[in-house]
Amino acid sequence: MNFPFYIARRYLFSKKSTNAINVISAISVIGVAVATTALVVTLSVFNGFSDLVGSLFTAFDPQLLVTPTEGKTAPADDPVLTQIRELPQIEVATECVEDQALVVYGGQQAMVTIKGVDDNFDKLTHIREILYGNGDYELHAADMHYGILGIRLAELLGTGYRYDGPLRVYAPRREGQLDLSDPADGFVEDELYSPGVLFCVQQGKYDRSYVLTSIGFARRIFDRQGMVSSLALRLKPGSNFESVKKQIRQIAGDRYQVLDRYEQQDDTFRIMKIEKLIAYIFLTFILMVACFNIIGSLSMLIIDKKDDVVTLRNLGATDRQITQVFLFEGRMISAIGAIIGILLGLLLCWLQQTFGIISFGSNEGFFIVDAYPVSVHPWDIVLVFFTVLAVGFLAVWYPVRYFSRRLLEK
Repeated sequence: MNFPFYIARRYLFSKKSTNAINVISAISVIGVAVATTALVVTLSVFNGFSDLVGSLFTAFDPQLLVTPTEGKTAPADDPVLTQIRELPQIEVATECVEDQALVVYGGQQAMVTIKGVDDNFDKLTHIREILYGNGDYELHAADMHYGILGIRLAELLGTGYRYDGPLRVYAPRREGQLDLSDPADGFVEDELYSPGVLFCVQQGKYDRSYVLTSIGFARRIFDRQGMVSSLALRLKPGSNFESVKKQIRQIAGDRYQVLDRYEQQDDTFRIMKIEKLIAYIFLTFILMVACFNIIGSLSMLIIDKKDDVVTLRNLGATDRQITQVFLFEGRMISAIGAIIGILLGLLLCWLQQTFGIISFGSNEGFFIVDAYPVSVHPWDIVLVFFTVLAVGFLAVWYPVRYFSRRLLEK
């Protein structure tokens, strides 16, 4: 058995001559445990919000999205896209054309994003699960094209679930010169009709500015015949997602970028990651303050055990081994506090997941969820554990060496 560790363990659990040392040691463990619990719970709450937002985007965003690296569109019959479509792991491939336009209804107008998709878009995503109204999911019927609005956009335009008249859509002409005597001639005008439903992603990016329609309508009004803005993909169940994504990226080369759901919403998730990192840094500083209690406990222990130090030296212990005794003492306090804190944090996370103890308030149904979401990620627990050990080691390293040297010099 490691000699310094054995002595340190005896010192930690044995009764000291001064009871205050036991009290301070207990306070040190409690302080580290509380800070560790705060780290576990806070990081898990950030994970919960991230997973919640990711689940909301799942209903509208495809598993993989292939977009041109340069320019807005690419030929739909590009051999590269054809090769990607024909991969055996691809279950659904949907062509999309997306661009900005002006919509007008009943005296109200708004700049929107027109997203034209193939008829199999409902098989690509979970769009049917987020539709509200008394109609059905339809994009076109014969020569009539339907427009499914985001719920906040419908509120802005005053359309309701089913708008009676047509929704007028205006898009700038891509070719030709503008006739200043007739500015309206610089726009392509068309109409969309209501299928009786709206979609609600519960994300303002989509609900306030998107209109979902057929790809034929989008190609006509944006003059993008035979072109696509993106190719949306869904994989067959059981496919190795990362492997397929890597394979598609190799096929796409530099001409196309291949994005998963998180990369499609990179701005949103990057902000959440930054917030989580800042919270981790601030709580680590609080953990450092809690570790100062360990310094006080070890300082008093070193003074209390000065007679034992003389005995250990007479028995042949080196100065380095004696110093390691007190270093191990500090590390053990940090480790015990870390284990207790992690277990307590996991318990609190389980209680929140199961019972929703901390809610968003009395306005039930006003928020997406009624209580704070929590998701425990194993790597976060590993990070917290080693953070506590590292901070505890750094906090006691210099003070222990300083006090031990002073004691050994006497």
